[in-house]
Amino acid sequence: MSESDTEPSLLPYAYGKPPLQARLREAPEDFRVEEILGYDADGKGEHVLLWVEKRGANTDWVARELAKFAGVPSVAVGYAGMKDRHAVTRQTFSVQMAGRADLDWSTFPHAEVNVLAATRHSRKLKRGALRGNRFVLVLREVQGDRVVAENVLTQIAARGVPNYYGEQRFGREGGNVAQARAMFAGRRVERDKRSMLLSAARSQIFNKVLATRVERGAWDTPLDGEIWALAGSRSWFGPEPFSEVLAERLARADIHPSGPLWGRGEPPTEGEAGALEREVGALCNDLAEGLAAARMDQERRSLRLMPQDLKWRWLDDNALELVFELPAGAYATVVVRELAQTS
Repeated sequence: MSESDTEPSLLPYAYGKPPLQARLREAPEDFRVEEILGYDADGKGEHVLLWVEKRGANTDWVARELAKFAGVPSVAVGYAGMKDRHAVTRQTFSVQMAGRADLDWSTFPHAEVNVLAATRHSRKLKRGALRGNRFVLVLREVQGDRVVAENVLTQIAARGVPNYYGEQRFGREGGNVAQARAMFAGRRVERDKRSMLLSAARSQIFNKVLATRVERGAWDTPLDGEIWALAGSRSWFGPEPFSEVLAERLARADIHPSGPLWGRGEPPTEGEAGALEREVGALCNDLAEGLAAARMDQERRSLRLMPQDLKWRWLDDNALELVFELPAGAYATVVVRELAQTS
């Protein structure tokens, strides 16, 4: 597999060529995202948790404007994750208001941002501190075989999809990987950008491993020497002989085969799984060595993504609505790509 084959639009599919063609994000209202924190505000403390709806707005920009409105520095505002700009999204922000009176957040002066609720909380909201996201997506101008499409959706509900990193991780025209290579070759970059480029390099290697396993039909089944990712956490275990117990846990999606988030040392996989990962690591040697030199640790990510509560309905002959939940760090676009080629 060549380097260009790991571009998100060219990655292999689990269920064959998508049966549909459609338009996605024809309007922001066609891509709705609602954050699921997994806990409620505790009602006291020096922070305020804000439940915010934004339309066509960047998360970082909203955070800066909230800080300006509250009269606090930008570092006093926290959020759990970046949300799509070309969408209608609901997410939580925290604003540190130590010694300050509560504000009338309904007067926030931006029409594209609406503060729906404000509740006191004892801690700042940190990146990654969320359970997942709920998506309501509408595909427009749909063309293709509806019977085959519904069969693919049934398979996705039962088996999931390959847990690729989406194109957002790689920047405009995939340029983040090239910039990561330049950084590893000695180009100096700002601290914040460095973190982004390290993530892109890791994601490139992961997607290449996953693409190889999709081609071999082994993205949701184990290889010899497998490391298992525990659903709903960053924990992993193995390798150990495949057993009836592991087979049962795999069948109910309690565990998933995993792939490498590259770093120092060798991946913990053995056997066939380990040989595949080391082969890909050698093909991406400059990225692998750069990540090791940056003192990144070897970590793991699930190869299989299971959309929860997947539902679909035809709004009319040319519009299909999809509703599902995904864990934090997963991409809705990698679910849609198995069903439809979108523009």
